[in-house]
Amino acid sequence: MPDFIFAYHGGTVPESPEEGEKAMAAWGAWFEAMGENVVNGGNPVGQSMTVTADGVAGDGGANPISGYTIVRADTPEAACEMAKGCPMVADGSGSVEVAPIVVM
Repeated sequence: MPDFIFAYHGGTVPESPEEGEKAMAAWGAWFEAMGENVVNGGNPVGQSMTVTADGVAGDGGANPISGYTIVRADTPEAACEMAKGCPMVADGSGSVEVAPIVVM
């Protein structure tokens, strides 16, 4: 069964400890629902930098990632179905980019 990376875009920072607890509970419930398909829960990430032949831009690029997770699924479609349960997708604050991890 192949692995897929979920690259998160967007999301919001909780404005209170209560909102933070609610957000963490939603993520925990989603991860629990995916069960053993979660290979690596990943983490949020800080401000990204874009490196090109012209230099380095520290603005995060056109669509900076805000975190990642690695999951295992039978098909790309199955991975996308799992991604639909992401709390950021559910509340409309972000999106999930799904890509297969190519083993070389």
